Amino acid sequence: MKSLAAMRPSTPINLQPMKKGLIIILDGLGDRPSPDLEGKTPLEAANTPFMDGLVSRGCCGLVDPLYPGVPVDTHTGCAALMGVAPKDQRRLARGSVEAAGIGLEVEPGDVVIRANCATLGDNGLIIDRRAGRISEGVDTLCESLENLVIADSVLASVFPASHHRAVLRLRGPNLSSAITGTDPGCGGDSRIQVSRALDPANENAVNTAAILNEFSHRACEILGQHPLNQQRASNGELAANGLLFRGVGTVFHPRNLITHLGLKAVVITGERTLNGLGRLSGFDVIQQPGFTGLSDTDLAGKFHSAQHALKDNDLVYVHIKAADLFSHSMDARGKKAFLEQLDKVMNVHVNADCVIAIGADHSTDSNTGRHCGDPVPAVLWSSGCRVDGETTFGETACTRGGLGRISGNGFLLTVLDHMGVLSNYHSFDSVFIGKA
Repeated sequence: MKSLAAMRPSTPINLQPMKKGLIIILDGLGDRPSPDLEGKTPLEAANTPFMDGLVSRGCCGLVDPLYPGVPVDTHTGCAALMGVAPKDQRRLARGSVEAAGIGLEVEPGDVVIRANCATLGDNGLIIDRRAGRISEGVDTLCESLENLVIADSVLASVFPASHHRAVLRLRGPNLSSAITGTDPGCGGDSRIQVSRALDPANENAVNTAAILNEFSHRACEILGQHPLNQQRASNGELAANGLLFRGVGTVFHPRNLITHLGLKAVVITGERTLNGLGRLSGFDVIQQPGFTGLSDTDLAGKFHSAQHALKDNDLVYVHIKAADLFSHSMDARGKKAFLEQLDKVMNVHVNADCVIAIGADHSTDSNTGRHCGDPVPAVLWSSGCRVDGETTFGETACTRGGLGRISGNGFLLTVLDHMGVLSNYHSFDSVFIGKA
């Protein structure tokens, strides 16, 4: 058996950078004007002298993670910034990424699906999509959902990921990933969905959808009687009595520009999603106990690790999740305060003599709690780079910035160009640009 996390794509061409690069991904950074902040976005309202200083000495702009106006998830937006080929970004399923992030053993033919622990009411009513953002005890809940036999021949097992997230692995004959999930998302539908085949003529997909629906029902029965959930209910906490599934995938090895160029890269994160993207891309991953996806993550530790990692790597990614969580909780003020806290930490710990870029995977509207298709603000600084005259880091200023409005891949290419690894078009294949 092979782990998705152990598979390394692409044959490197070994270009040596003239400068090293630090890319800071602030998850869900982009936002819309908030009535709670006098019509400003959290980033515009925040006091961020360090990030403003990068803008003053560098160049800013707006980045469309995939296509203009299209909301994307974390794995898609980050994949663009991490060098995954455009066509492969669209094929990359969250289940495959999460499976790689937890080092799950996956074989050809297995289907892997991202799961959310959720609180469900009668008739599949979704009370809370994240069961109060449950974290402790998820591993215990998942243990009760291991090695269940479905439809006589399929073995279903659930494995814990980050916080309320988990991964379902289906193993057996004639499975297909060409099915819908059961998670309706954050839209208007508040009931668990029925999985269906994307093509009714695909017999394997029809059977796999039926298997997922049966497992979903059995998981509700098991979790509803679980002692942990009974204890949570007695404590007045939301019970994680069901699972929502989305991001159906299989074994998949995306092509990556960073490894294609022979660059050595590392990801510093507290999120299994970024862990998985890094491992699928052939990057090293640095995780420590204090690195989480929450607002109490060890920010100073992450940037200290980045400074150390730059000594032995060409490109270092630092992923910070909390801004996105504040938007999902519709807490614009909390997001503003976190960005101010982050800026203070960066002012002390980000002093590398390298190309520095700050971007995001997507925008998250703190008024609705949902991902939206607005482009994300981004800034690039490098010694000798063009200066566009903007002086603050925010959505409005970035609209006027010298980077203009570019794609996620375009922003990465701009960083790599400043690092000196894109001396001519022939240093990378056309598969990594445009819509190839």
